[in-house]
Amino acid sequence: MYLRHSTIRKEGKVHRYWRLVRSVRVGRRVIQQTVAQLGELDERGRIEARARARHLIGAPEEGQLFDDGCRDVAVPVRLKGIRVERSRQFGDVYLALSLWRGTGLEDLCERLLSIGKESVSWAKMAAVLVAARLCEPSSELHIAEDWYRRTALCDLIQLGEEEVNKDRLYRALDHLLAHKDALEAHLSKRCGELFAVDNEVLLYDVTSTYFEGEAEANPLARRGYSRDHRGDRKQVLIALVVTFDGFPLGYEVFAGNTHDSRTLQTIVATMEARHGTMGRVWIADRGMASAENLVWLRESGRRYIIGAPKSELKKFATELAQAQGWRTVQEGVEVKLARHPDTDETVILCRSADRRSKERAMHEKFSHRIVEALERLSARIARSKKRLDPSTVNRQVGRILQQNQRAAARFKIKLEPDGSPAGFRLSVACDASFDDWAALSEGAYLLRSNIEDWSDRQLWKAYIQLTQAEAAFRIQKDQLNVRPIWHQRQDRVEAHILVCFLAFVLWKCLEMWQCRAGLGNAPRTILEELARIQSHDVVLPTATHGQIRLRCVAHPDPAQAALLDRLGIVLPKRMRLPEQELAGLALSS
Repeated sequence: MYLRHSTIRKEGKVHRYWRLVRSVRVGRRVIQQTVAQLGELDERGRIEARARARHLIGAPEEGQLFDDGCRDVAVPVRLKGIRVERSRQFGDVYLALSLWRGTGLEDLCERLLSIGKESVSWAKMAAVLVAARLCEPSSELHIAEDWYRRTALCDLIQLGEEEVNKDRLYRALDHLLAHKDALEAHLSKRCGELFAVDNEVLLYDVTSTYFEGEAEANPLARRGYSRDHRGDRKQVLIALVVTFDGFPLGYEVFAGNTHDSRTLQTIVATMEARHGTMGRVWIADRGMASAENLVWLRESGRRYIIGAPKSELKKFATELAQAQGWRTVQEGVEVKLARHPDTDETVILCRSADRRSKERAMHEKFSHRIVEALERLSARIARSKKRLDPSTVNRQVGRILQQNQRAAARFKIKLEPDGSPAGFRLSVACDASFDDWAALSEGAYLLRSNIEDWSDRQLWKAYIQLTQAEAAFRIQKDQLNVRPIWHQRQDRVEAHILVCFLAFVLWKCLEMWQCRAGLGNAPRTILEELARIQSHDVVLPTATHGQIRLRCVAHPDPAQAALLDRLGIVLPKRMRLPEQELAGLALSS
């Protein structure tokens, strides 16, 4: 990445606006893609950014860790022998650790994870697990054998490379899992303070993640409906609750064969026990909309907005057909309020132009496939020289319809006897009622709610925020590698998901931070760019003091400096060597 600027004259003054760009190959061309608009990068902006950073992660550290005591030492140096050793990734782990400390997780883990006879604090091991999951998601073995020794995290938390091994990381998972509820409660409070997160409207969704291996010792590992299209693998369900802004509030893990609707009551009761019930609104998709759940929510006095199955649209065919009462809430989206005939709930009928185009195209595609397949089957029947078994042909017809279910109801197919060698012919007719209903219902969906004091626009916009929960799952799967799960034991699987959850909290904090700094909403871009900032050991052979080793942090290039300015982060210039390392160097010299 690098900097570009544009100059604008306004009211006799010259303003220079900077932006951060990167080169991206599109086909045979290389274009400059803007990563973030940085503004004028003036002193006032720097002061505001640093104030924001202090609010989020505290003041820059000026303690013993970043003071090696050599600032004012002057010695003659033999230039011929100067060398650079021990290069480590610094910027990304420094940012990850700042977020870990800024969210209060370091202090909380030091209180929760009891200190016994172990030589290494479990709180430090927890920091290693979560920082690794955020910066470079991988297995515990990879962390111990490769990732940790390539980063400066060992200097930042004062934990030697030899003290981080896979067995200690596994045991840290066990210790961390025991405090899941306390971690969730703390993060809800702390992040509300940092970002003014409102947790009165909660978005709830469920996803699955699959296993590599049989996981025979894990009772939660079951085969079920796979969102990852891996029906051949066992899986678990993860039920996640996020706030209206997409900040994660909590989660639960269920057996892989659990239906979505069977998770709702458990998760609602759990979250309300942890965070309270006053005035809370629950938003969930149609997978949760069982009759039992809706009755339970209404009778318990909870407020909700839940998507309803598409089949329920038929109850509102009259309202859908009427042209009056529709209101545009967004370009291409209209809504209408109605009452449910059975429960007197508020029903929000919605229709979307984009969804209508998509569903119409799907109906046309599957109809075309069915027509082509039936034409081929009819031609084979006509060419047959001997009598065919009708049951065999009916099974072939059923297979064609099963593979194209979206448009299967459009066709009426039967075998009519005739004088051909096969003994019958294929008769195909289109059901006009299917086309009529498709023309009315394509692009339409409905929501159910017991909220009476919200407008149609408020109800629809609140439900659409479910995309925040879906985005949370995408980030955890694609960016934090919650899938596939390689652990086999139930407790280790749950601990792995907890570490991914904590890493996602840091991810979301960084996303909110960079959004407020005008740096977009792509934390991975920030992490990858800062990872190029390294720390090095500069070895200086002197004429009077033997050999001096300075652990220095590389000076950021202009693009990195612009990012750091916008975030308000001030990197240290040097770090103090640990006492054990100083003793080892003294012995070797």
